[in-house]
Amino acid sequence: MDAEVVFLPLNRTIKVKSGTTVLQAARKAGIAIVTRCGGNAACFMCKVNIADCSGLAPMKDNERRKLAGLELTGTRLACQAIVQRAVTVELPPDPLRAAIAKQLKQQEEDDLLW
Repeated sequence: MDAEVVFLPLNRTIKVKSGTTVLQAARKAGIAIVTRCGGNAACFMCKVNIADCSGLAPMKDNERRKLAGLELTGTRLACQAIVQRAVTVELPPDPLRAAIAKQLKQQEEDDLLW
């Protein structure tokens, strides 16, 4: 059975087979989600936000232990979250771009003061 995965804020949609991880779906869609552990729930780098997890398989213990309560806010590990039905995944901002945006905003605020 195919399932549709939508990646925000890119608004990129891809169809994958049920049983595919969010990380695999992202790679198939040409979206880079960084990992260091090779998808073994060891590095915590592939965390994504999913408002409605009903399209995913239930979380396994290793992911739950790694998230340590963050799953209550919709955070999942892309390498462990298994797609069963349609799901929307919110990707976190790229750390470098977020740092640059923060610096530019601070610079704008400083410019207004002087």
